[in-house]
Amino acid sequence: MKLTGTRRSVSTLSALVCVGAVALSACTTTKTSGSGSGSGGSGPVKIGLVTKTETNPYFVKLRDSAKAAAESKGGTLVALAGKFDGDNEGQVTAIENLVQQGVKGILITPSNSAGVLGAIKQAQDKGVIVIALDTATTPADAVTATYATNNESAGKLIGQYVKARLGSTPPKLVMMDLDPSASVGVQRHNGFLEGMGLPLNTPDVIGSALTQGDQTKAQQAMENLLQRVGGQVNAVYNINEPAARGAYQALKEKGLTGKVIVGAIDGGCQGVQNVKDGQFVATVMQFPKKMAEDGVNAVFDYAKSGKKPSGFIDTGATLITDKPVPGQASKDTAWGAQNCWG
Repeated sequence: MKLTGTRRSVSTLSALVCVGAVALSACTTTKTSGSGSGSGGSGPVKIGLVTKTETNPYFVKLRDSAKAAAESKGGTLVALAGKFDGDNEGQVTAIENLVQQGVKGILITPSNSAGVLGAIKQAQDKGVIVIALDTATTPADAVTATYATNNESAGKLIGQYVKARLGSTPPKLVMMDLDPSASVGVQRHNGFLEGMGLPLNTPDVIGSALTQGDQTKAQQAMENLLQRVGGQVNAVYNINEPAARGAYQALKEKGLTGKVIVGAIDGGCQGVQNVKDGQFVATVMQFPKKMAEDGVNAVFDYAKSGKKPSGFIDTGATLITDKPVPGQASKDTAWGAQNCWG
C-alpha cells in the first residue's frame, strides 16, 4: 500500500471532481446515460471507491485504474477519500454518502482497520457488496473479500534484504512506522523484523516514530530521532516510499546517507528511481492497478450474477534493487521502471 506523501498528483482527472463539506476530500464520477442507481437491471453499474487520501500518488493510481476498469465495462465510479491517512470519520461519511447514491458495491482501503466496521455493516445490510483493497479490515471477514499485497510478506522481503546488506554488522534500527490502528502498518513492521530475524521487542530498534506515511512528518521525526541517537543508526525501515524520502532527506542533511541503509515499500515509479539513484537500497513493489481492476471486476460479477468473491487474494510483491544478494529473488530498476504499480 502507498500511504500519505508530500508529492501531489499534478494530473486532473477528466471526471467531475467535487469537494464535500462533511469530511470528504473529493469525489470523481463519470457521467453516463441511465439512472445510475447501481442496479445492474436499471442502469449502469455504479461502484464506490473510498481511499485513505485523494492526493497520495499510490491512491491516485488505484483510483485511476478503478475508474478506467469501470468505464471499460460501461459502468461509473464515484471516488471519495479521507482528508488524511487515519481519517476514519471521513471514510465512514464517505461510505454513507455512497450508499445514498445507490452504488452496487464499495471498494475501500480502510484507514482504521476496525473503526470503519459499523459503516461497512450498514452498507451490507442495504445490499451493497463491500470489498477491501490494499488494507485488510479487522477482522478480515468484515468485508466480502480483500485484494491486497500480503503486507507481512512485503515487510519480510525488505527485512531479509537489509539483513543481507548489513552482513555481520549488528543492526541499529530506526523504524518509520504508520499507525497501530492500521493493519498494513502492523503487518509490514512485524514482517520486517521477521525478515531481519529479530523479535518484536528487540533492543536493536533504537528509535521509532509514527509518520502517517507522510514525507514531511517522516523527515521531522527522523530529524528529532537523530538528535537522540546521533550516528548510531545504520538501517532505517520505512512504511512506504514517502516516509523513506523524508528519512533520507534528514539523513542527508546530517551527512549520514553513506552510512545508513534505507529500505522502502511501494514500488512507485519515483521510488524505483530513488533506488536507481542510490537513495534507497531497495523497495518492494506492489500492484495497485491489479487490486483496483480485480475489485471492479468482482463488483460487476456480483451485479450480473450475484456471485461474490471471498477471502484474501494476494496481488503480489516484488523486491526491486540494482544490488541483488545471493538467495533472494529480485528485479532491477529497469524492470521496475517498466512495471511500476502495473
